[in-house]
Amino acid sequence: MNSLLYIIAVILIIGWAIGVFFTAVGGLIHVLLVIAVIAIILGILRKPTAV
Repeated sequence: MNSLLYIIAVILIIGWAIGVFFTAVGGLIHVLLVIAVIAIILGILRKPTAV
């Protein structure tokens, strides 16, 4: 599940980067960035810790 979150986050970040260069989409690109950052944070928080 964690790898799926990272894949989604990478896809969203790539979409954001493309949108920065092609600003036709506008605010939607920043929403994609926020979702990607949230996915990365959730992946880090849910990472199992070996004790």
